[in-house]
Amino acid sequence: MKILLTGGSSFTGLWFARSLAAAGHSVVAPLKGMIADYSGLRGERVAALKSVAEVAEGCPFGSAAFMNIASQGSFDLLCQHAARTGDYRNPEFDILGAVADNTQQLVEVLETLLTRGLAGVVLTGTVFEQDEGAGDAPLRAFSPYGLSKGLTWQYYRYLSQTRGFPLGKFVIPNPFGPFEEPRFCNYLIQTWFKGEVPTVRTPLYVRDNIHVDLLAASYAAFASIVPAQNGVIKLNPSFYVESQGAFANRFAAEMAPRLGIACPVTPLQQSEFTEPMVRLNTDRIDGEALGWKEAAAWDAEAEFYMARARR
Repeated sequence: MKILLTGGSSFTGLWFARSLAAAGHSVVAPLKGMIADYSGLRGERVAALKSVAEVAEGCPFGSAAFMNIASQGSFDLLCQHAARTGDYRNPEFDILGAVADNTQQLVEVLETLLTRGLAGVVLTGTVFEQDEGAGDAPLRAFSPYGLSKGLTWQYYRYLSQTRGFPLGKFVIPNPFGPFEEPRFCNYLIQTWFKGEVPTVRTPLYVRDNIHVDLLAASYAAFASIVPAQNGVIKLNPSFYVESQGAFANRFAAEMAPRLGIACPVTPLQQSEFTEPMVRLNTDRIDGEALGWKEAAAWDAEAEFYMARARR
């Protein structure tokens, strides 16, 4: 298939592009900004993206430049992965502004692509949306950002149902792996590299962590079946379902022999309970069926951080 993939400069977006290309698809990846403006880790991701996709710079979703791509090409699948994130934990996150960005000129985009042979759409969601995944009832949005993603989904679903195109929703839990933003796993490794002991502030939260390469493999497999479906389908990929304290210990146990250093972890007595205690996805992924190797994924994680430490 020829696939139009937005959000390719993100952590998961790069991995999705890689897996789609590895599956034999031709990927066109429009970027919001200009390539020269991407630096640091995101710049590294863009450089890697260029090796697996045709990259078009300065093409925000729904813009004139984006419409030019849509009107001149012939795409089998639109993979709408881009979304406004910004400071996604900020309680002042602009919900309606994000929805507007996520759906800019959406009807025109879809009509243009559909007239040129579009066979389906894959929209990326998050387990942190309202009414998504499984866990503590009610399944509220974790944050204004999560709410914006859920509202974006509602609009896409409405358009799918009223205009009759196949729509797949791919729900992301908590991915980790090479090229990840400097969040929890990066914090653990960087603390170990300093010879210090990291702490886990929220060890009691039960979450769903997944290797990003496994997530991407399941994304590519899911994307391949969307055009042949009728209506709306969804996949909620799940892998390590456990408390964050247990996941930190798992991560430490896998990293210690690979990094060749001690990897102790200290769980703190949790005092923060602003998020639901349990939120996770529901579709356990069979990595073996996708040709994925768990040990190799852990190896790649360690090598990524060791390579960066050697710089």
